[in-house]
This record gives sequence, C-alpha cells and structure tokens, in this order.
Amino acid sequence: MKSLLWQALRRRPYALVRLCLWSVLEAAPAFLIGHAVARAIEDGFAVGRPALGLVWLAALGCAWLVAAVAARQIILAVAAVAEPFRDDLLAHVVGGAMRRAARSVTARPDTAAVTRAGLQVELARDAFAAVVTTVRGFAFTVVSVVLGLLTLAPRAAVLVLPPFVAGLGLFLVSLPALAWRQRAFLMADELLAESMTGMAGGLRDIVACGAEDRVGAALADRVEAQASAARALARVTAARTIALAVGAWLPVVLLLTGTPWLLSDGLGAGVVVGALAYVTQSLAPALNGLVHGLGVSGVSLVATLRRITTSGLPAPIPPAALGSTPTAGSARSSEAPTAGPGRAPAGGVRLRGVTFAYGPHSEAVIDGLDLDIPEGDHLAVVGPSGAGKSTLAALVSGLLRPDAGDVRIGGVPAADVPPAARVLIPQEAYVFRGSPHENLTYLSDAPPHQVEAAVAALGATGLLADMEPELDPGALSAGQRQLIALVRAYLAPARLVILDEATCHLDPVAEARVEVAFAERGGTLIVVAHRLTSATRARRILLMDAGQAVVGTHDELVRLSPTYADLAGHWQPEPVS
Repeated sequence: MKSLLWQALRRRPYALVRLCLWSVLEAAPAFLIGHAVARAIEDGFAVGRPALGLVWLAALGCAWLVAAVAARQIILAVAAVAEPFRDDLLAHVVGGAMRRAARSVTARPDTAAVTRAGLQVELARDAFAAVVTTVRGFAFTVVSVVLGLLTLAPRAAVLVLPPFVAGLGLFLVSLPALAWRQRAFLMADELLAESMTGMAGGLRDIVACGAEDRVGAALADRVEAQASAARALARVTAARTIALAVGAWLPVVLLLTGTPWLLSDGLGAGVVVGALAYVTQSLAPALNGLVHGLGVSGVSLVATLRRITTSGLPAPIPPAALGSTPTAGSARSSEAPTAGPGRAPAGGVRLRGVTFAYGPHSEAVIDGLDLDIPEGDHLAVVGPSGAGKSTLAALVSGLLRPDAGDVRIGGVPAADVPPAARVLIPQEAYVFRGSPHENLTYLSDAPPHQVEAAVAALGATGLLADMEPELDPGALSAGQRQLIALVRAYLAPARLVILDEATCHLDPVAEARVEVAFAERGGTLIVVAHRLTSATRARRILLMDAGQAVVGTHDELVRLSPTYADLAGHWQPEPVS
C-alpha cells in the first residue's frame, strides 16, 4: 500500500513542482493577512490616515484574487497526480485477479475484482486527491503563518505555536486508532448489508423452513456488531474535537489573556489584532481542514487501499451465526432424511374447502379446493400462469393461510405443524456466504457420508468440486444456487418436500435426475412443474386452471381435460442425451 502511494507521488515530479509553486501563491494571503491588518490599523486608521489603511486592505484583497487563480491551477495539478494513481490501482487489481486465476485451473472468476476496479478504485482516487490537497494546503499555510508571526510579533508566536503543535500532535497520535476503528465500522456495515441482502433474497425459503428465529438472531448479532463498531468509532472521533480545541482555539485564548504582556513590550493594538487574524483566519481553518480531511479522506484512503490490496472479500459469516448449531424452533435435526418415522409428522396433505384471494376485493385464486395427497405420493402441479400453482405451494408450506377451509399435514393443522415436517424450495434459492458444507447442512446435521451420498444422488459432485472453500453467492449462477438448495432440502428431515419451480434454472437432464432422486428419497413430493416432463414422471398430476382443479395420471388427463390435452399437444419432448 505504501509503495503504491510513494510511486504515485514520484511518478509525475513536474506536476509536484507545479503544485508547490502554485501553492506558494495560494498561501500568500495566509502570510500577508496579519501584516496587512496590523499595518492598516497602526499606520492607517489609528493615526488618521484611512487611505493608507485601505491600501493595505486592498493589497490583501489582491492577494486573495491571486490565490483564487492559484487554487484553480492546484486542482489541475492534483488531478495530474491522482489520475496516474488510479491507473496504478487498476493495473494492480487486474494483475492480481489474473495471477489468482492462473494459479488455479478451477478457480472461480474473481467477481470482487470488478467492484474493486470500479467503485473502490474511484473512491481511492478521490480520497487520494483529497488527502494531497488537504496536506499540501495545511503545510503551506502553517509555514506562511509561522513566518508572518515571527516577522510581525515574535512574542505572540510564543503564545500561539506551542498549543498549536500540541493539538496537531494529539490528532496525529489518534489517527491510527481512528483509521482502525473506521475500517472496523466499514467492515461491520458491509457484513450487515450482505447478510440483509441474503436474508431478503431467501425470505420465502427461510420462512418455509421455520428458520426465522435463527436467521433473526444472526442478523441481530450483525446489527449489534455494527452498533458496537459505531460507538467505538465515536469515542475515537472525540479526540479530533479535543485536538481542535487545543490547537486552534487555545491560542486565541492565550493571545487575549496575554495582550497586556504583548503591549508592555511596545507592540501596538493593531499588531495584536494582526496576530489574532493569523490564528483565526489562517491557522485554525488549516488545522480544522487537516483534522477533517485526514480524519475522513485519509481514513477512507487507507481502508479502501487495504480492501484493494487484499482479496476484497468480506470476512465470512461465522457458522454459528448461520445455524450450524441447532436452536429452539429451528428446522434442523441430527437425524438423516430417511432415519425412520417419528422424527417428523407424516407427509400426507389434506385440503378441504380451501379458498384464497390476494385481498378482500380480489377474485379468488383458489376457490373451494378439496385435495388429498397421501403419504409417499409424488404429485406434479401444472397449469397456465396465474392459475394458483405457487399459491397452493405457499398454502401447503404454511407461508399463506387460507381465507376459508382447512389445510392439514399428517392430520395436523398446517399452522401447527413444526417446521421440520416440511421444506419448500422456491424458484429463487437461498444461498449465504459460508462454506459449501454449511450451506448444504443448513437444515440438518447430516454426517459427511450422507452429505456425499446426497450430492451424488442429485448430480452436484462436479459443481461442489469446483467451488472455493468460501461460497460467494454473487458468483454463483441461478442454477448453481438451485442445486445447492436442492441438496439441502434432500438432506432435511422433512417428510414433505415442495419444489416450486425449483429446477427451472437446470437443464432437462439435471432436472430429471433431481426429481427422480427426490421421488426415491421417501416421503411426499409436490412439484410445481416448470416443464411438462415433470408431470410425466409423477404418479399423479394436479391440473389447475381458471379456479378448477383436476387430478389424474397423464393418460387420464389427456382423455378427460381439454386444457391438459392442449398442453400435451403443444409439448415437444426435449432431448435428454
């Protein structure tokens, strides 16, 4: 990180020279202000020569005009230094990503490098430019003020410079702690945002599995960690206020209280006012700019460079925070999916007179539905879009409650069924940052040999073999996330599994393998079909259309239902080779 900074400063020496020359002109008012005010009072207004006083003030005004022109050139000179720094960072990021990819044939793409090459590099460039501008302005202003005080009133410098140096030293001593606390806060905020995003994306999955308490506790830990980091940052930030009080405003107090001593040395009142002008108009603003500039831009530069020069990935979420330990009310179980009856209620489903509408004035999506799904059945649900297939899945899984009628699982009202009795895998699967094993055993404590068997049964061996030890959900395709969630459901103790278009991102061969594996797993399987091939693999088919529901086999529905016959007539079997 230090080498990148020094390289950026040494890369354009002419730009640095130009920056320094223009900074001398910009700092001219800082040197002239005390002399101009003192002379305007002592030689002009105090002795009845207002014209001379106005001349001194006009000279100060001209110095400010020159400083304004210099400020524009300084911006251009800083840009000439900062832009190559951005190029160096981009080269570092891209080169690092390529070297990591070259070291591992199976390495996944470094998607974090895209972020570093975009937003984080721009943030670092802006922070670097701000730091250069701030430090440069502070240095030239302090030199100008010190020269002005020593040439105007050396005794005043004795009152001003010691507390100023003490305040500056206090700030510089606190700066490393401030940078560390700022980085800790940024990391805590990033982890909280990532956890919230993952939770929101998998909310349906979490609720269907009864994992609300566990995930809620994990997010509460993240919130508390962020709050703790914010409190620690606030405590360290208080040092900035103390540094400003000592370095910027204590000199004013000392000058005012030491005025009799200064006047006794033969100095006029105008000189004292000029010394006060040096402190209040130049020295205090310079220290204030340095404190806030380094305290914000400097800390941001260090934190961003550390993120760029490392892997760029946030720290993993601890396994305990994501449910690697069973908790009360969770859907986890130490038993394998086929460990025998008694670990969860039976998977048979019974619906009587079930009606549901999305709002009191909406047309019912499901109206008076009676349906029996016996234990061990394999039911495919088909129908046109909007027919209520996903609504049925949500009612059976407990995500929705019917407006009328009754839904029972294993003879128990659906609302009273423990989460371990059923598992729903929706179209968008929930995958969190953690190891593959943590993701696969999210709903169970299956031993390694059962995890390997489930992975093999669902055809996920090759996928997991290519994965990094730490999963990045953003780097996975929708199909990969679905496959991970399907293995997780396969390992769960639930006797009732509901796949709500959970294979829509898989190819037909992978989809067939998954559905066959779940059918052979045992328990009750409900598949909201994405392809009609899912229906042909099921024992029975539920056709939902225009509020009507018909149950039968494929051959029966072709004969009895014109809607299904039309669907089958337009279906072209997909190759499975």
